[in-house]
Amino acid sequence: MRVIVVGAGVLGTLHAWEAVGRGHQVVHIEREDEARGASVRNFGLVWVGGRAGGAELDTALRARALWEEIGERVPRLGFRANGSLTVVRDGAERAVAEAAVRRPDAASRGYRLLGADEARDLNPALRGEFAGALWCERDAAVEPRTAQRALREALSASGRYTFLGGREVRDVVGERAVHDDHGDVHEGDVVVLCTGAWLGGLVRELAPSLPVRRVRLQMMQTAPLGEALTTSVADADSFRYYPAYAGPELDALAAAQPQPPVAAEHRMQLLMVQRADGGLTIGDTHEYATPFGFDVTEDPYEHLTTVVESLLGRPLPAVRRRWAGVYAQCTDPSRVVHRQRVRDGVWLVTGPGGRGMTCSPALAEDTANELGW
Repeated sequence: MRVIVVGAGVLGTLHAWEAVGRGHQVVHIEREDEARGASVRNFGLVWVGGRAGGAELDTALRARALWEEIGERVPRLGFRANGSLTVVRDGAERAVAEAAVRRPDAASRGYRLLGADEARDLNPALRGEFAGALWCERDAAVEPRTAQRALREALSASGRYTFLGGREVRDVVGERAVHDDHGDVHEGDVVVLCTGAWLGGLVRELAPSLPVRRVRLQMMQTAPLGEALTTSVADADSFRYYPAYAGPELDALAAAQPQPPVAAEHRMQLLMVQRADGGLTIGDTHEYATPFGFDVTEDPYEHLTTVVESLLGRPLPAVRRRWAGVYAQCTDPSRVVHRQRVRDGVWLVTGPGGRGMTCSPALAEDTANELGW
């Protein structure tokens, strides 16, 4: 079979990976020279802990296993099973964490409630003041800025993979073929469109009423910390944004302790991951109302810096980069992805939102199974 994959973000790249792994020929087309969107502007988190139960958790756990397998084959992916600590400061936040470890699926996530000293034993860089932490053993991380490149290099070694960067697909020609802006037609047995947050142009023509919205976020990255941050780190504001923590305890937290004004205005949480070079990726914000701003605003960065310094017990290393990104998210939060046949032999796969890096290997596997590859 010859598979045409459009879009070289993490979702498209994992679809190419799945197809090549099943013995098929793949032509992979990307409008930029390489991915430049949300797939490289993220934390690289394989985030099992916050996922909703049921199908979403099953998808995340399957993806976590697949990421580990892929990481063994592609060391430059930077996969590491580092787990995460969601730090709590008081009784109301701790009550949410306690409820999480009582969930029927807590063991599959690797949840455990730790005291402050136990959390510092796991992550000695956390020298600040806090009351404890929710440990999620199943969380992991990869290197988002280089992951797609490493995967493409491994795919190229198969002899069944062709990457065409700097080409925008303009239209679908008949069935199972696409026409790009270089004037070339690429024919296959199936076309999979994984165009991320690019929902205009061809995508709008093929699927004018998508149940998908775009979300904008702000993040930053620091100079090397100078020591290991041995786990990913979140603050308790993450409880407010991930479905795994919903319940009476979270309702009580929200009623008793509103977020600080800046955090509430920008719908913020702290997520923090150490990169291979020792720097820290820190974020994030959530903006839903379009049109999005074209600039980044400073207040969220100042808030994040204050939170991080309180946990590290030391000044934050110098910030080297700030950026914004946009991803596509299903408007129904219970749906992990929107998968739609938009024409015979042509499928659109989009909308995993903040779950794209976590779930892409399993979503690609599901596509392959559904399409009978």
